[in-house]
Amino acid sequence: MAGQMKFIKYDLGNLKKGRTVVISLKGNAANVRLMDSSNFNAYKNGRKHSYCGGLAKKSPVKLIVPHSGHWYVAVDMIGLRGSVRTSVSVEPEPLPAIKQKTALSDVPTLVKDVSAVVPNETGMTYDVFISHAAEDKDAVARPLADALNNAGLTVWYDEFEMKIGDSLRRKIDHGLAHSRFGIVVISRDFIKKGWTNYELDGIITRAVSGEQMMLPIWHNITKDEVVEYSPTLADKVARNTANDSIEEIANEIANLIADKSL
Repeated sequence: MAGQMKFIKYDLGNLKKGRTVVISLKGNAANVRLMDSSNFNAYKNGRKHSYCGGLAKKSPVKLIVPHSGHWYVAVDMIGLRGSVRTSVSVEPEPLPAIKQKTALSDVPTLVKDVSAVVPNETGMTYDVFISHAAEDKDAVARPLADALNNAGLTVWYDEFEMKIGDSLRRKIDHGLAHSRFGIVVISRDFIKKGWTNYELDGIITRAVSGEQMMLPIWHNITKDEVVEYSPTLADKVARNTANDSIEEIANEIANLIADKSL
C-alpha cells in the first residue's frame, strides 16, 4: 500500500532558488527525489507528484533548487534491491562578489592639464562638462552641477533638449574642448533619442588633446543594456547612481580636480 511505502526523508527547510543540494549514497543505487512541500505530501501519500532527481547510480548527486520554498529530499528503493546509506547537505551560498571600484585618481588621463584646455570665444575655460538627456536633468544633471559648483568648480552645464538641426557631436566636442573633465550621463533616455549614430566610445576615449577625459555615469540602466548599446563603453571607468550618490560622485570629482591642480 502507498501508505506503507518506505523512504528516507530529509527536511531541508526553506531554500532559495539556485541552492545546491548534495545527496551522498553508500551501497546500492537508489531513487532520489528533491520535492517542495506540496509534492512531497503527494509523494508520501502515493499520489502523482513532480520532483527533481531520479535513479542515482553514482554518488554524490547534486540537485539545484528550481524555486524558493520549503524543500525535502526523499530516498527510496522502489523497484530496486539491496540497501543504501544516505546523507544530505546543502552547499553554502557563495560570498557576495567583491566589487572593486577603480578610483578616479588611478586613471591618469581623466583630467586634462589646465594648459591643454582651449578657452572658448569669451576666453572662459571650465573644470567640468556635463552632457545629459533632458529627462535626467532633475535626478542627476542639475543636482550634480549644483554640487560641483558648491565645491568651487566651474561647470559647463547645458540643460539642452535636442531640437531639429542640433548636433550632439558639436555640443559635446565644444564642451570637451573647453573643459578639463567631462561627464556623460548614460541612461535609457539618453541612448533612445536617436543619438546612437555618434558612437559614445569615441566621445569617451578622445578629446582635443587625445586624452581620456570623460566619465560615464550610468543612471537607471543595466550593464546588459550598456553592452548592447556599446560593448566597449561597458568596459570604461564609470559611476552608477544605483551604487553611488550624487554627493559621492561630486566629491570624488572635486577631489580629483583639486589634486590635479596642485
